[in-house]
Amino acid sequence: HELIVLQYTIISKKKLNMKKNIFSVLGLMSGTSMDGVDISLIKTDGYDYFEQISNKFYEFSDELYKDLIFLRESISELKDLDNKFSIIDEIEKKFTLFNAQVINEFIKQEQTRPEIIGFHGQTIYHNSKAKISKQLGNGELLSQLTNCTVVNNFRKQDLDNYGQGAPLTPIFHYLISNQINKKNKLTYPINIINIGGITNVTTILDNKDIDKQIFAYDIGPGNCLIDEWVRKKSNKKFDENGSLALSGKANQLILNQSIDNFQISSIEESMDINDFDISFVKGLNLEDGCATLNEFTAYLISEGLKKINQINNIVVKNFIICGGGRKNKKLVENIYKYMSDEKLIIKDIDVYQFDGDFIESQAFGYLAARRILGLPITFPTTTRCKNPSLGGQIIKNY
Repeated sequence: HELIVLQYTIISKKKLNMKKNIFSVLGLMSGTSMDGVDISLIKTDGYDYFEQISNKFYEFSDELYKDLIFLRESISELKDLDNKFSIIDEIEKKFTLFNAQVINEFIKQEQTRPEIIGFHGQTIYHNSKAKISKQLGNGELLSQLTNCTVVNNFRKQDLDNYGQGAPLTPIFHYLISNQINKKNKLTYPINIINIGGITNVTTILDNKDIDKQIFAYDIGPGNCLIDEWVRKKSNKKFDENGSLALSGKANQLILNQSIDNFQISSIEESMDINDFDISFVKGLNLEDGCATLNEFTAYLISEGLKKINQINNIVVKNFIICGGGRKNKKLVENIYKYMSDEKLIIKDIDVYQFDGDFIESQAFGYLAARRILGLPITFPTTTRCKNPSLGGQIIKNY
């Protein structure tokens, strides 16, 4: 860990005097919805230059989608990773072959070959206390099938360095907040809220020293509870635009009991979808269950946002929202409701010419470039790691 810090210090001191290479990078992200993979082509120097080139979503086949859902629901304890090794290996191969296929298709369409692929993979288990985070995805096979250098396994070094292994995107949030600040004059401090399966927040105090100006936390569920409910009660994969919640009515008795009985004790630790369950709404119909889970999720997000202000002793007014959850109109409306006393301003990141569907895939392209350069991707203020940590394994198998 001392070597990592020394390397980081040396590179930082040379930063202003060196000519930076601009990398062409593909970033891939498969989220907790497990419906497909986001692919983003970016250009970056791994420091402060970033350019969006192209983004595309590729939907999983029904077979792969069902395999991934089955696998995640089968793994709730660490021992399950060993007990289900053979089926994990089988589905991982299918998942990797799918990613290789769509990458090669994307490369052909774009008529460009990336220098690096940032391959996050599909998370099926995350346990920071045990220092284990399992993402499906065979980097060796992907490198062989795409003839590209692959960076994967982004969380291991942070976990080994006593970090939470999540969230990993804050340093990218820092970069794009600087671009938004310069172009749109949006003043600091800024909170970037990413509502994926889990909701995480990056607080950027200023655009100066990275390791002193960004703070990040997982603060509660995002889409995970609503998605699971919709999958189990219908043939849909998620509540598109929050339409089911809008047509239902929250059961106030169940909601209030759930709020009273469930508290997130700390946002200093990373969260996993297995930390939450939907059993308390099992007697409701599809729409009312969606409405109740929507309110419950919004309440926990709002409480997390309030805790961030308390921890950092600041009041943040400017909020930027990204991730699939930003499209859930009812969820955003409920967050506003529970944060009414804070008088905050929430704007969709798309307003600032960033595609909110692809922030994470772009981020993993950026993180891959930083790994090639030997630059850290996590910090004590973002994951509670002991020292700034590298992230990712570099694979060249062609």
